[in-house]
Amino acid sequence: MRQLTALDAQFLNVETATTAAHVAGLAILDAADGRLNRQALADLLLERLHLAPALQLRLVEVPLGLDHPYWAGDPEFDIDNHLFEMTLPAPGGERELAEAVAEIHARRLDRTHPLWEMHLINGLAGGKAGVYTKVHHAAIDGVSGAETLAALLDLAPETGPLPHCATRTGKTSRPAAVSDDKGDGVVREMASARPKAGAAGEEAPGLLAMLAGAAANGVAHPGRALRSVMRAAGDLDAIPLAATVPGSRLIARAARKVAGDPRERPPLPSLTAPRTPFNGPISPRRHLAFGSVSWKDVKSVARASGMSGNDVVMALCTTALRAWLLERDALPDEPLIAAVPVAVRSAGAQERVGNQISAMIAPLPTTTADPEERLRVVGQTMSAAKRRFALAPTSWLSELCAVLPSPVTGLVTPAIFRFVSAARPPVNLIISNVPGPQFPLYLCGSRVLSYYPMSVLSDATGGVNITCFSYDGMLDFGVVACPERMDDVWSLLDHLRRALDELVDRPDEYHGGRDAFPH
Repeated sequence: MRQLTALDAQFLNVETATTAAHVAGLAILDAADGRLNRQALADLLLERLHLAPALQLRLVEVPLGLDHPYWAGDPEFDIDNHLFEMTLPAPGGERELAEAVAEIHARRLDRTHPLWEMHLINGLAGGKAGVYTKVHHAAIDGVSGAETLAALLDLAPETGPLPHCATRTGKTSRPAAVSDDKGDGVVREMASARPKAGAAGEEAPGLLAMLAGAAANGVAHPGRALRSVMRAAGDLDAIPLAATVPGSRLIARAARKVAGDPRERPPLPSLTAPRTPFNGPISPRRHLAFGSVSWKDVKSVARASGMSGNDVVMALCTTALRAWLLERDALPDEPLIAAVPVAVRSAGAQERVGNQISAMIAPLPTTTADPEERLRVVGQTMSAAKRRFALAPTSWLSELCAVLPSPVTGLVTPAIFRFVSAARPPVNLIISNVPGPQFPLYLCGSRVLSYYPMSVLSDATGGVNITCFSYDGMLDFGVVACPERMDDVWSLLDHLRRALDELVDRPDEYHGGRDAFPH
């Protein structure tokens, strides 16, 4: 029996008619040999479910929302509730695929079953197929999500028939590949075959036990909330919106002194997010664009400038957002503010359900006109954000989620998000860079050609989200947008590609991209 943390539960609370809080990915595969089909995927999933706890557990709600829900095994698990198949209309190009996936991505997951879906998409041009998978953010973060994905992938094409239902027969699973926390793309042996206690066989607490737990947590909550407030107050000047409060730095310094934390924090620049066209209340509709640039070129720029690959990614996003806003005469006079999720899961942690994440908040120098100068400023701002993050507690996001009692949080979160989106955005958008392996992987014997990640939009975090995944020599971008907030998401992707061309000094030749389909 395990209970959702306050942070996990917050991803449930933010869901409304316009917000779906799942993370997802679209894999493009070479399926010309016909080995990738629904039955093969079903066999693979049933074989390896024991390696992916997030795919086995369903929510058990506490009556009246008096406490955070629990995870429990689903005794009536049915693969047909999770695995779906469709065929694209002709010509089966990237635009048709993006439209179909955007419609699926906009739909919330069914909470009566384990919180995930997989969609096999046939009819793609060039003998390719797509596999779109989404999992609720309450169940996974970046690290546990990578491990979940790794459980389904192989290092080489399968040479024989897939074993059937290993979770029930105890057959041994094959190893899969994941990237380590530094993104070096190492191979790990996944746990062996038999289902683990606390996954599929885990039972939910009874009604009386849940109510007793809720009562105990209610009594203890005021003390825990006060401690959370004090811990978060020590970094008040690094928290969106709170950092704009007059005297936030003095308050943070005083809170650290009371808490006995003598470490001085490096000062941060202004974290006031300007108003942009893509900030404000969002609609339930989604548009998406996907494409790739050369990871080798990104790393080359990073080495030449003494920066990290992630810093260059932030520079590309800064340039693309600047160009998109300039085209619409909507570029603010102040830098945009981005939230950058950071995994804080400790090395060797065994828990692979739920979230252990925080976020760095960093300004993007969208007001800087020169590309080289913009790259340099990004390096400086990201370096400052990293130094601050290394010194500061990494739990402020979790602490803020724990301040209000569960029944109140569930009721007020959507209203708070809607209010701040109309008043002053805490951040302009979220940008995520997920490290992946630099070698090919296979699903049901078919080679994964690209993997485009996709994430969450909300009223408070903006109507566009940029996520990228480094895989097999390329950097694959997935850009999700609310069409009422960003009218042309594909143009933003084009600007990302041009931004890299500027930095490698080949403006007249597009050399870094990998299209999903040949033209």
